[in-house]
Amino acid sequence: MSTTKRRQPATPEICPVCGEDVPPRALACPECGADHNSGWREDADAYDGVDLGDDEFNYDEFVREEFGSSPKPRGIRPLWWVTAIVLVAALAALWFYR
Repeated sequence: MSTTKRRQPATPEICPVCGEDVPPRALACPECGADHNSGWREDADAYDGVDLGDDEFNYDEFVREEFGSSPKPRGIRPLWWVTAIVLVAALAALWFYR
């Protein structure tokens, strides 16, 4: 067995994931739980956040792009209504005639 200690990575002063203060020699961020394996890096002090665009997020536009022009689902087609009614009637008939 080796008796050498593994050197603990340097703890950043500010968490690069959530932006909260991190105590010295902490193993993880007390707010979000990020640690060296999940988010801290050598250049953690230089990183100031997620690289997002400067424009505002438009939810309605996102829904239109992802799901088409209508954000509301279409009604159930008549064929499925008829199928459901026949199935319920068949189950009711089986229940009463057993």
